Amino acid sequence: QVQLVESGGGSVQAGGTLRLSCVVSTKYDFDICFAWFRQAPGKAREGVATIDSDGLTSYAESVKGRFTISQDKAKNTVYLQMNNLKPEDTAMYYCAADEVDYQVDSGPAPFAYWGQGTQVTVSA
Repeated sequence: QVQLVESGGGSVQAGGTLRLSCVVSTKYDFDICFAWFRQAPGKAREGVATIDSDGLTSYAESVKGRFTISQDKAKNTVYLQMNNLKPEDTAMYYCAADEVDYQVDSGPAPFAYWGQGTQVTVSA
């Protein structure tokens, strides 16, 4: 069982920065893909970024050049650095993980493990 705990959300003004963290509570030795998703009120969940065990990443078009996903395997932590935040980035952000091959916009998210979410609010 893989447990994920997100943190780092908050309220910022447009143009600000936040770094989300996702701590994996369980040691793992298999190839695991991590992803960040977000869901705004009244909108469908959307993939934001992914990173696989080789460090390959993918991003939604709306965040390319502003967000960076990374992982520190020694700390069992995945990060989402968010720069130049915009009001449309306001959403609940979720970390997901599983032994899958997945990139943003690959279709339904096949992840078995999800965190509880962390709220990001960006004001104009």
